[in-house]
Amino acid sequence: MFEFIWNLASFILALGILVTVHEYGHFWVARKNGVFVERFSIGFGKVLFRRYDKLGTEYVIAAIPLGGYVKMLDERVDTVPEDKKHLSFNGKSIYAKIAIVAAGPIANFLFAIAALAIMYMVGVKSIVPVIGDVQNNSRAQAAGLQVDQTITKIGDETIHDWREATFALMQNMGEAQVPVEVNGINGTQTKSLNLTGWTLEADAISPLHSVGIVPFRPQVQLTLAQVTDNSAAEQAGLLVGDTIHLVDGVKIETWEQLVAIIQNSADKSLLFTIMRNQQAMNLPVVPHNKPTKDGFSQGYLGVLPVVEAWPEGYISSRQFGPIDAIGQGFAKTWQMIALSFEMIGNLLTGQVSVQNLSGPIGIAVGAGSSVSYGLVAFLSFLALISVNLGVFNLLPLPILDGGHLMYYLIELITKKPVSEKTQELGFRIGALILLLLTGLALFNDFMRL
Repeated sequence: MFEFIWNLASFILALGILVTVHEYGHFWVARKNGVFVERFSIGFGKVLFRRYDKLGTEYVIAAIPLGGYVKMLDERVDTVPEDKKHLSFNGKSIYAKIAIVAAGPIANFLFAIAALAIMYMVGVKSIVPVIGDVQNNSRAQAAGLQVDQTITKIGDETIHDWREATFALMQNMGEAQVPVEVNGINGTQTKSLNLTGWTLEADAISPLHSVGIVPFRPQVQLTLAQVTDNSAAEQAGLLVGDTIHLVDGVKIETWEQLVAIIQNSADKSLLFTIMRNQQAMNLPVVPHNKPTKDGFSQGYLGVLPVVEAWPEGYISSRQFGPIDAIGQGFAKTWQMIALSFEMIGNLLTGQVSVQNLSGPIGIAVGAGSSVSYGLVAFLSFLALISVNLGVFNLLPLPILDGGHLMYYLIELITKKPVSEKTQELGFRIGALILLLLTGLALFNDFMRL
C-alpha cells in the first residue's frame, strides 16, 4: 500500500511539474503576442484552487491531475466583443499562431536541458560500462566482444555509462553494422556488431541483453543478508548470515541457481543444508506460493543475498561547471529527441514491439523509483519524460500541438486556412487514434504489474 501511495504521489509531482512547464510555454508566448489568456489550468474537473491576476487571467488547480490547458480568447470558440477582438488567438498572424502552439513542446525541451544541466552540476555517479558476460550464440559473441572489456564508443557516441550505451545502441537500430570500441587487456579495439534484423521485443530484458551484452555486476554470494518478516525463510528458521550449501542434496553454485529452484517449488518441502557459525545444519523449507501475473504458481522464499562491493574504478563520477553542464544538457536532450523520433519510426516499422509502450502506470512506477534514488535520478527521469511529452505533442495528430502545426503549415503553403469541416474530421480521427494508443499503453502497464 505504501508503494502505491509513494508511486502515485511521485507521479502527481512529476506530471504536475511537466504539465505546468508545457502549458506555461503556450501561456508565455501567447501573452507576448498580445493574446488574452482566460484560464491557465493544471488538471481537469472540479476546481480545487483558483486565483486571478491583474490582467484577469484565472489560474486553476483541478482535481484530476492528468494534464492541463491554456484557454485563450478565440472567436471560433466564444463570442468576442468588438473591443477585444485584437486580443483573440484567431486574429493573430499565422506566424504568431505557430509560435504559440510550438511553445509548449519547446518549453519541455528547454526544461529537459535545464534539468540535465542541474544534474551535471550536482554531479552524476554512474557505472562504468564493463562487460560482465557475453551470451553464447549472440550478436555480441559473433562480434568478438569479451568479458572485462570496457565499452568506450558505440557508433559516433562516446560512452561513459550503461545508459549512454543503451541509448547509442538504440540509435543504431536499423543499421546493418555498428562499430563498438572497447578497451581491455589487449588495448583499444574496434569490433563490428551486426544489427541486421535486430528488433526489440517486449520480453527483452534490455537492448543490451538482446544483443548478448551482460553488464558487470558484483558477485552475489550465497550468504543471506536479509530475511523478511513472516516469510517462508523466517518460518523455516533461516537467519541472516546463513550460507546455503545444498538443496535436496544438490550443491548450489550460484544465487541464480537457488532462485530457479525456489521459483519452481511453490508449496513444496525442500531440505536446505546450510552453514551457520561454521557448522552444517539441515532445515526443511516450504517456499510460499506467489502467483505470477500470468496466473502461474511461483515459489517465494523472502531473502536477500550478500552482494560484494564494487571493485575500485567501476563507479565513475562526473561533475561539470555551469557552462559545460548546459552544453551536456543540450547534447543529451538533443540525443533523446532524436532517439524518441527514431523509436516512433521503429514502432511503425515493427522493429520495436508495441508492447513496449508505457502509460500513466509505467510513468508512476518510474517516478516513484527515481524519487527513491534521490535528486539526480529524479532530474534525469523528469528530463526523459519531458522530452517524450514534447515529442509526443509534436506528432501530426490534429488533437495534439503537432496537428495544429500541420494545419498552419498547410495554410502557409496554400495561402488559405484548412476548412473547419476538414479540421473537425481530423480532430475526431486524432482523438480516436490517441484513445487507442492510451488504451494500449494502459493495457501494457497492467500486464507488467
